[in-house]
Amino acid sequence: MVLSISGVVLLGIICFLFFKKDGMKLMHASVCALFGFFLAGSAIAPSITASTASLASLLGGIKL
Repeated sequence: MVLSISGVVLLGIICFLFFKKDGMKLMHASVCALFGFFLAGSAIAPSITASTASLASLLGGIKL
């Protein structure tokens, strides 16, 4: 499935506005879930996965 980056950015802005203005409702959660679904299919998904794994590794290496 191909979705342009502009569509992903638009859904991201909508999710941000839902969190900022209205609180989180069921309809808002479904839009945010769609945002995550389409973001996973975009070209930046491998970068997000790699940075998340790197951050998890960094946090896992911290000794308290």
